[in-house]
Amino acid sequence: MAGDQGLVTPEAVRLDLPEATVGSRGAAVLVDWLLQLIIGLVVFFGSAFFFDVPGVPEWLPGSVAVILPFLLLFGYPITFETVWRGRTPGKALLGLRVVTIEGAPIRFRHAAIRSGLGLIDFFATFGLAAVVSSLVSRHHQRLGDFVAGTVVLRERTGASQSAARTFQVPAAAAALADGIDTSGLTHRDYSAVRAYLLRAETLRPQQRDDVARQLLTAITPRLGTLPPNNLPPELLLRAIAARYQQRNREQRDFA
Repeated sequence: MAGDQGLVTPEAVRLDLPEATVGSRGAAVLVDWLLQLIIGLVVFFGSAFFFDVPGVPEWLPGSVAVILPFLLLFGYPITFETVWRGRTPGKALLGLRVVTIEGAPIRFRHAAIRSGLGLIDFFATFGLAAVVSSLVSRHHQRLGDFVAGTVVLRERTGASQSAARTFQVPAAAAALADGIDTSGLTHRDYSAVRAYLLRAETLRPQQRDDVARQLLTAITPRLGTLPPNNLPPELLLRAIAARYQQRNREQRDFA
């Protein structure tokens, strides 16, 4: 579940993730609506030439006129958000992504619920429900997000994007590092560790320690047995990240 400290990732790690606000979400919606309009016009006028071809059934033009709005209104967002892991062209352009409130990728049902409730959020209330809900919600959720259990995150911010970062084994963990086996860690595990280490200094002290402990607990089963130690969790995470990077470099050198 989400709390005051942010979202819980699939690895059961609570992180402060930037959530999209009304402005960026509104801009993404407008981009998608513009693309939907362009697609609709292209299909409509393109099909008009096709309908003039002899042998085309008389019922086909009417069927297209009925089905096309439905596909644009519901099929467009559902298909993109399901296949593109929570993104539409508009969201991708604005650097946004829809995830579950737990931080996991959304599935078809989440996208379908969000699209269905969009009728209320955007059309039945002329967007008022979406704006008000997003403004009063802790995580800037519209009604569709509340029902689907989703939240929209900002993958890109005004801050500079982090460059490649090399982690070093802390001196206090040097004796322990050689015994850390990172072969069982997935790239997703490492990404969670890296995200924490890069953001650790922005967290409150107690929150920083809590997140480190949760993250270490989540990935320890894939590390084998850690040697007994009394080191702070964050130091262990730095040692683990350093060992993971070292192992990857050795594999690339060997290849």
